Amino acid sequence: MSQLNERQKAFADYYIETLNATEAAKRAGYSEKTAKVIGAENLTKPYIQQYIQERLASKEKERIASQDEVLEFLTSVMRGEVKDQMDFDAPVKDRNKAAELLGKRYALFADNMNLNAKVGVKIVDDVDDG
Repeated sequence: MSQLNERQKAFADYYIETLNATEAAKRAGYSEKTAKVIGAENLTKPYIQQYIQERLASKEKERIASQDEVLEFLTSVMRGEVKDQMDFDAPVKDRNKAAELLGKRYALFADNMNLNAKVGVKIVDDVDDG
């Protein structure tokens, strides 16, 4: 984002934090008198919008567990590597649940068998009309 100057970058970062363009402009160092206009104007600039979207996407990636993280956690619970808040091993029921979820993920169970069969139907018109 070479088009962003330091004040615009600060504005965008404060906007992400507050979701208030006027407040973000004030905190970024713009004049109190012009903060409302500058804040609204900054939000219309494509390069500032792009910077805000990229930062929000980056924050979202940090906040949400990836598939690998979830699978690693379930594996560590199943193996008894995770302790509870009292520093006890995970109960067997929790370990079994983790194993079950992992098993479902990797389709290890045959609960829902997929049976494919071709059934042919032949209609014969052998009724006498008369």
